[in-house]
Amino acid sequence: MRVTLIKPNIGSMGRGPYIDEGRMEPLNIGVLAGLTPTDIDLKFYDDRMETIPYDEPTDIVAITVETFTARRAYEIAERYREHGVRVVLGGMHPMLLPEEAAKHADSVVIGDAESVWQTVLSDAMHGHLRKSYYGPPGVAQCDGSFPRRDIFNGKGYLPITLLQYTRGCRFACDFCAVSRYFDRRNHIRQIDQVVREIVEQDRRFLFFVDDNIATDHGALKELCAALRPLHVSWVSQASIDITSDPDLMKGLRDSGCLGNVIGFESISPESLREAKKGTNLERWTGFSDELKVIREYGLQTWAAFTVGYDHDTVASIDATLDFALRNRFAFAAFNVLMPYPGTDLYARLAAEDRLLYGGRWWLHPDYRFNYASFVPKRMMPDELTAACHRARAEFNSLPSIVRRATDKNNLRSVAHFVRLLGYMRLFRREVLKKHGMIFGKR
Repeated sequence: MRVTLIKPNIGSMGRGPYIDEGRMEPLNIGVLAGLTPTDIDLKFYDDRMETIPYDEPTDIVAITVETFTARRAYEIAERYREHGVRVVLGGMHPMLLPEEAAKHADSVVIGDAESVWQTVLSDAMHGHLRKSYYGPPGVAQCDGSFPRRDIFNGKGYLPITLLQYTRGCRFACDFCAVSRYFDRRNHIRQIDQVVREIVEQDRRFLFFVDDNIATDHGALKELCAALRPLHVSWVSQASIDITSDPDLMKGLRDSGCLGNVIGFESISPESLREAKKGTNLERWTGFSDELKVIREYGLQTWAAFTVGYDHDTVASIDATLDFALRNRFAFAAFNVLMPYPGTDLYARLAAEDRLLYGGRWWLHPDYRFNYASFVPKRMMPDELTAACHRARAEFNSLPSIVRRATDKNNLRSVAHFVRLLGYMRLFRREVLKKHGMIFGKR
């Protein structure tokens, strides 16, 4: 049997295809490839940088779908189905909207595909592919298998290895689809499996793609202890409450952690309460105490901000930008608040009749990347879009890059400085290029 795995692009630039220069290896694709029996002819295509050969013979196509890539994923699915090829859709978006996904597929995997993938393949091989499969969300690579990373060779990915230690997050932020997907549960891999996976691949620069690697402080300390003798450099995503635990901060530093993506979300207590981001309010000092601790331990911060809460104004977005510039974050993401389907935020905005684009922004032909998809309370949608884009552009301006790159936290070594500066320039290009991007290609 011949199987094709697809990673969809978001869409296009209007004048031509969008090539993602900052693309990373899609870990979920590698995991499925690792679970695929070796007697199956497996192909993988990444729509972010290569043309999909629809005429190439294949028996089944599996496409991973995020909300941002849903429109493009459905286009790809329909092209294959026109050729008589069976299509399986899976990922976060089909979990949230299985009935929508089912309209574009022969089969939908709801939940974690890895626990049912071999069943899907067996059923397809014997002509009994079901309309849907359910894989309960749980521990990553629960059977101890490792991703097949050879399928990524020659595709020009960034030189960083993605892997996963934990899944889920204990918090219940009202905008977060992860909380909905994992029902606030946290699933932790065995340490020895993580260590083996690191040792058996070549790179020493790692990205743990955990939703919140600090959900369980004890488990994170165990990971740090296991990483220390491996002499790796790594980053992940963590909640800011790591700063309340000196032993954990020391463990992070000594294990080779360079820093973390941290969801500040807002510098307004009112907006944080609205978002139910309680951990950011526990010892409210405007983040000054937490940032002091992070600097003391020499860690970098990729600050993630969301704008468009009911208490936000154009002035408050500008103040958020000033906060990010003043603190010289290595990176900062400014994102328009997105009502993902299935979240509390989506339900509230729908009840208040504030959703735009028919409540299906991810499929609407007029929606553009990082545009407001709802009516804010204290500004117009276009004002929110423009203020967010301005924050992105100014934070990633060349003077800002120079000022941030030369911060003392970023000058620990020549190699570290050069790598960081390269990523800053790459992130600048991608941020400016993606704004206003069209979803899908047709």
